[in-house]
Amino acid sequence: MSRPNYIVFLTDDQGYGDLSCMGATDLRTPHLDALAAGGARFTDFYANSAVCSPTRASLMTGCYPGNAGVRSILAGHRTATGLPAGVPTLASILRAHGYRTFMAGKWHLGMAEASRPGAKGFDRWFGFLAGCIDYYSHIFYWGMNKPGPGVNPAHDLWEDGREVWRNGEYFTTAVTRKAVEYLRDASREGKPFLLYVAYNAPHYPMHAPAETMERFAHLPWDRQVMAAMISAVDDGVGAVMAETARLGLAENTCTFFLSDNGPSRESRNWLDGTLDPYYGGTTGRLKGHKFSLYDGGIRVPAICHWPGTIPPGQVISTPAASMDILPTCLAGADIDPNDHVLDGADLLPLVAGGRPPAARDLFWELGDQTALRSGDWKLVLNGRLVEGGACEGAVHLANLADDPGETRNLAAAEPERTEAMKAAALAWREGIEQRWQREFDPAAQGTVTHRDP
Repeated sequence: MSRPNYIVFLTDDQGYGDLSCMGATDLRTPHLDALAAGGARFTDFYANSAVCSPTRASLMTGCYPGNAGVRSILAGHRTATGLPAGVPTLASILRAHGYRTFMAGKWHLGMAEASRPGAKGFDRWFGFLAGCIDYYSHIFYWGMNKPGPGVNPAHDLWEDGREVWRNGEYFTTAVTRKAVEYLRDASREGKPFLLYVAYNAPHYPMHAPAETMERFAHLPWDRQVMAAMISAVDDGVGAVMAETARLGLAENTCTFFLSDNGPSRESRNWLDGTLDPYYGGTTGRLKGHKFSLYDGGIRVPAICHWPGTIPPGQVISTPAASMDILPTCLAGADIDPNDHVLDGADLLPLVAGGRPPAARDLFWELGDQTALRSGDWKLVLNGRLVEGGACEGAVHLANLADDPGETRNLAAAEPERTEAMKAAALAWREGIEQRWQREFDPAAQGTVTHRDP
């Protein structure tokens, strides 16, 4: 068989429970449900961070955020740097092995020329570079169009490094349109390809077309607009997959779907000036939201689909993470992952043959929070539930098999386990800190506090 094509769908701030195949009953996602039914759906898949940029860095590099050089949300001014020079990406590695590489959607891994998609391995790209834009004007309103203080907005829509204007076109629709165009280009060229489709929905601002809003007219506004935005993404996934089939590419295309972190509770989602936390997204029964290292902030919906290679109808509970996508793609393309320094694991033996990867611990760090999952046990240090929230406690230990919502703190009842996991988490974190100081310059990262989208 020829080398596979890859499609990676990424959503933004989509909660664990916000697909109908993940248990949502008030919204329907038939195209993503079909993708899951035709392949493998993960119940314990994790983003490598609870915020945008670090997770995207992990997906692109196969490494923990600190080892990829991006540990926090990146700024949105036009000189903000991001992924450091010399860090290989999924796109750059595949391109070096003869792949055509395309991206449509949200980047958020740096706005300076050296950090843009074209400098990180993508032959063609379309989308925006900062953390969020208005869905119709494509303007970054966060108020950082230049370094330093200021409140000026900046237009943020690009194609192959040129600023383009599509005023009035709903961005989710624009991403889908461009992804379909790229599929047609790739089909004509006859080379294997990577297509990265990074929808910014359902990240604020909460915008959705009237036709998708009308599908959920019975819901309160916060849930209605969330459902409508996700439904528009589902429509887009359906259009991309239908075009893949129409072009005769389906059997040799491996597709991933995942979210970058848990749902936002930020009051800015409301669009009405209220400071009330937003309630539109759901984590199911998980604890925490975006910005939290409890599972609600980092456990995300995820699907892997490859007709003829990945058996359909699988529900996989083996823990996996965003950083696993790169080594999985390399292995599928017969590129040795061991040629690169990676933290992720090849998931193909798991999804294609039912053989889980070697037992491993998974780690997270964000601000002063640190977390570790080891088997069914989950440790969180200095855990917070939401952005800017108070510390919930210095040490929290849960058994996710019995308590997936992390409702009971077993630290006192399991002192030896707690101390051993705490020592492992802090040792891992210290390694991240030492490498960061040794190899990456935080002052050059363009990073800001977690108040930036």
